This record gives sequence, C-alpha cells and structure tokens, in this order.
Amino acid sequence: MTAGIRVEGLSKSYRRLLTAGPVRALDGVSLEIGAGEVFGIIGPNGAGKTTLFGCLLGFLRPDTGRITIDGRAPDDLAIRRVTGYLPERLVLDRWMNGRDFLAYHHALARLPAADRGTDVDAAIARVGLDPEAGTRSIRKYSRGMLQRLGLAQALLGSPRYVFLDEPASGVDPAGVVLFRRLLMEMKGRGVTILLNSHQLEQVERVCDRVAFVSGGKVEAVETLEAGAALARVLRVRSLGGALERQGRTALEALARGAGGELTDLAPPQARFAVADDDAAARLIAALVAAGVPVAEAAPEESRLERLFLEPRGGASS
Repeated sequence: MTAGIRVEGLSKSYRRLLTAGPVRALDGVSLEIGAGEVFGIIGPNGAGKTTLFGCLLGFLRPDTGRITIDGRAPDDLAIRRVTGYLPERLVLDRWMNGRDFLAYHHALARLPAADRGTDVDAAIARVGLDPEAGTRSIRKYSRGMLQRLGLAQALLGSPRYVFLDEPASGVDPAGVVLFRRLLMEMKGRGVTILLNSHQLEQVERVCDRVAFVSGGKVEAVETLEAGAALARVLRVRSLGGALERQGRTALEALARGAGGELTDLAPPQARFAVADDDAAARLIAALVAAGVPVAEAAPEESRLERLFLEPRGGASS
C-alpha cells in the first residue's frame, strides 16, 4: 500500500490524577489502511479506540511512533482539506438552524460561496433530513437528526478521507440503512473510510477489514467481504438423518430459495448464512416444508463477536 494511512509504532499515555504512574492508552499500534478502503475499528470500552482516532485526526500527539496520510502528517493543511469527521459526542451550535450551521462550515472549509446554497440543500437531502428541518433551530433536533446533520457537515466538499465515530448512534432503522448506503456510495468513489462502531452487524456489512483493539494494542485484523448480503450464521440441527437424506444439493437449493446459503453440512447439523431474522425464518419454514424436522435452530456468534468473548486486558482511552 503506497497511498492511504500508515501507522507505525504508535504509543500514547495519559497522566492520572491522585494515582501513581501514567495510563498507557496506545501501546505500539501499527496499521496500514489502503486508499479507498473501508476500515473498521472495534473493541471494548476503554480499549484505546478514541485515542487512536484522535491521533489519526491530528488532535492528539503520540508519545512515540508516526502517522502519515498520503505521506503527510495528519494535521497538514492539505490533509485537513480532504478530511471529514463525525465525532461520537456532537457539540453543535444549537442556536443556529440546520442550514445556517452547514453554510457556516461550508464557509470555514473555503468552499465556493457561489455554490453554498445549492451545496447546503444537497447535503440536507443527502442525509435524509426534511427540508423543513433546515430552517429549524438545532436545539429542537432529535438525537437521530443531530447525527444526520453531523454527517452532512462531515461530507461537505466531498472529502477523500472520512472518519466516523459511532455514526449510527441514536439513529432509527431507516437512518441506519441510509448511512450504510452512503458508505457504499463513498467507497464506490474511492473514499477512504475509518469507522468506529459497536454495531458489529453494520461493521461486517460495510467494512473491507476490521482491527480489534484491546488494551491499547491491535490484537487482530479481520478481512471481511464488504457489503456482504449474508451477515449471520444459523446453525440447524435435525432429527432422524433428515439432513443427510436431503443431501447437499437439495439443501443448497432450499437455502437459495430463502435468500441464504448453505455453508457447512455435517449431519445431524448444517450451517447456513442468512442476511437477517426474516431470512432465517424463511429458511426454517422451507426446511420444515421439505420434510426436515428441525429440532434446533440458533444463531452463531460472528467472527467479530467472538473477538469480544476472548479474555483480554483493557486500557483507558
């Protein structure tokens, strides 16, 4: 990877009040994130994710190590001009209305004044806010509306690097689908996206790779199929050798008909990949209709969920 983000040996500690010794939030973190990649950062609370984001954005200076983005420092003005950021904790100018807030940030970004009105209207529509919301005081926004407005601000000027910290927090299901669509749209344009989220299902659906951070270290990096339609594994156990009698070919056809996929057959159990609970219900109904007595059907933890189940140390962030 010659372009994109390079993190080399990054360490960062904080001083603690009333206790002896510093807290190490990051401990020798090294990563390479390619241009146009959707990269997820997950881990338990206090693992160092927020500190890592702060260093990547140039808000915090690491004690040791180096970060480059397209060969430049994160706080280089050339990098700042092409970076968008949606923080987890939104602090907005609530006395403004939505349109004025976006127009203000449009001006701060030194985007063409002649395009300001058009760009602001387009940004509001892009994140699914009603035009009327643009004239409403931000203090009257719901949590989900604030998230949408924050995302609209982050995407002004079509940045090449987008940092999203819990972007779907407080957003309704329609908003989650919209955010996912926007992420895939940006990926299609070659935007590099870093996503910090506890919503593992969404991470699995949109990310190319995911780093699991724990105790200030990158404990694992998982490669995923970004935008995969099949996001869950359903384990099915049957009775009386029914799965074996059906055979792999018939089970594959039943799975496809329900919108899923047979991933493993080891009678009396089979594993199927499905997109969601509705697909799982369709698959179970299809198996029963085909004469397979289903004794048990249970979801398995995803690869990302299993990372959280392993005992690991923590660090403050």
